[in-house]
Amino acid sequence: MPKQFYTERDIEKLVSSGTRTLALNDDIVLTEQAYEAARRLGVALLQDRPAAPPSAPVRPYLSAIPADKKPAPLAPQPVAPPAPVAQPAPAAPTGASPQGSPTAERIRAAVIARLGDSVDPALLNTIIRRVLDSTGVK
Repeated sequence: MPKQFYTERDIEKLVSSGTRTLALNDDIVLTEQAYEAARRLGVALLQDRPAAPPSAPVRPYLSAIPADKKPAPLAPQPVAPPAPVAQPAPAAPTGASPQGSPTAERIRAAVIARLGDSVDPALLNTIIRRVLDSTGVK
């Protein structure tokens, strides 16, 4: 039997004709928009198996494995803490600092520690000044 596809427009037509339920089976396919329209318009979707969104693949082989044949879950393995990573020393600030505030200096040091010498000092000063000015932080 050929599959029958329902779109959002089809669901809207069903509702306008008074239909409030739609029985789903393997031969009926709803688009994602049709699922959303059915939910939005209160159409009950009746199915013989648990509901799955249209984009979810049907995998009958996953549930077909007998319980005694399923592999045992893996035991958790201890995780070693990450090795410390040497942080580059913050470069000495070049150029005038925005407003000369301690907050601006901390921000500058953090950015330089994170991004290194790839930051244009004048641009960084401008960005820090604008952010501090717009937030009212001194």
